[in-house]
Amino acid sequence: MKLRIAGAARDTFQSLHVRNFRLFFFGQLVSQIGNWLTLIAETLLVLHLTNSGLAVGVLAACQFAPVLVLGAWAGLIADRSDKRRLLVIVQVIAMAQSGVLAALAFSGSPPVILIDLVALVGGCTIAFDNPARRAFVVEMVSDDDVNNAVSLNSALMTSARIVGPAVAGLLVTVAGYGWCFAIDAVSYLAVIAAFVKMNTAELRVSPVAIKAKAQVRAGLRYVRTVPDLWIPLVMMAIVGTLAFNFQVVLSLFVTHTFHRGVGTFTVLFSITAVGSLMGALWSARRRSIAVHNVIIASAGFGVSMLVLAASPTLAVAFPIGIAVGWTSIAFMTASTAIVQVRADPAMRGRVLALQAIVFLGSTPIGGPVLGAICDAFGARAGLVVGGAAALGAAAFGSIALRRNLARPAQLDGTNIPPADLQVA
Repeated sequence: MKLRIAGAARDTFQSLHVRNFRLFFFGQLVSQIGNWLTLIAETLLVLHLTNSGLAVGVLAACQFAPVLVLGAWAGLIADRSDKRRLLVIVQVIAMAQSGVLAALAFSGSPPVILIDLVALVGGCTIAFDNPARRAFVVEMVSDDDVNNAVSLNSALMTSARIVGPAVAGLLVTVAGYGWCFAIDAVSYLAVIAAFVKMNTAELRVSPVAIKAKAQVRAGLRYVRTVPDLWIPLVMMAIVGTLAFNFQVVLSLFVTHTFHRGVGTFTVLFSITAVGSLMGALWSARRRSIAVHNVIIASAGFGVSMLVLAASPTLAVAFPIGIAVGWTSIAFMTASTAIVQVRADPAMRGRVLALQAIVFLGSTPIGGPVLGAICDAFGARAGLVVGGAAALGAAAFGSIALRRNLARPAQLDGTNIPPADLQVA
């Protein structure tokens, strides 16, 4: 039994044996906790100032609109750049942005428009950080460890979601909003130090894309020719727009539906993050991935969202939140692993940027829409819309996959579908 447990632990945390990835992992863990302090404090501050779901949705749009506008170009920059150096520059700018938010919060009652404008700057850092950081994960580990590294990266993000919102709720209650932003600014020093200390000789640097015309369009054309890329990307666009807006919907679900305060919201948010962490660690042990894994996870996510919407009390909602977190991260990890392994290395930054566009960049559309729906019909309606979207994405993926598998039979008369995409 002990040997079995030790073997499972070794498989789950295999990538942490690589020094560069270990530095990256723990630096990001500290920084991402700080990042969640800012995201939650921004949401709660705007909700405090306006008591409007639409205003919270507009904030979410400001946080992620740059991903929609700049995402494809940011992915091209990642393909053309030394990703480690690019990431250091981005962290420095993000640190300054958090410092400005701290100054605004300490000033008393800042205008919401200023918070939105600073959030736009933060959105720009997300646009450049997301494709570069996720493509850089592949450069730190061997091909055999890519799925493990992707899952552990998801695990650290969800671990931050457990700690960050809870600490944010405590700080807001005890010390005020400004300290959340100030601590986030300091936390960036950890990830900057991690990048500086890395042994660059051990990195598997991807080929740098040579400057040429129409490279963004080339990335789009490339994705469209690879079913294992475009099917998950279309599904991500649907789910990202209408289901992955937890900050908007859960905050209104707690405050407007159950009439509870900031602390209860951060508890529910952290509980969903616990489920996400469990799902990410479970995914880390999986050695292969295929489109049908993305479809199953999307369907499970949709069902769990609908069950959460029907929760009669918070006591019932809390355990269901674990299922929501688990299935959401299972969907995210499966779709990300396929993109990172299946994409050509020279195209990886652009493909990951496209995924960020359809996931994070869809928030400027979905955030205000869901905020308005929650204002008009209640937060339960927002959860129902998200659950229906995830189920719809699963239905689309299933139909598209069946059509793709049937295509070889139409061409050569055989009925042998292509093999699942193998990660290891």
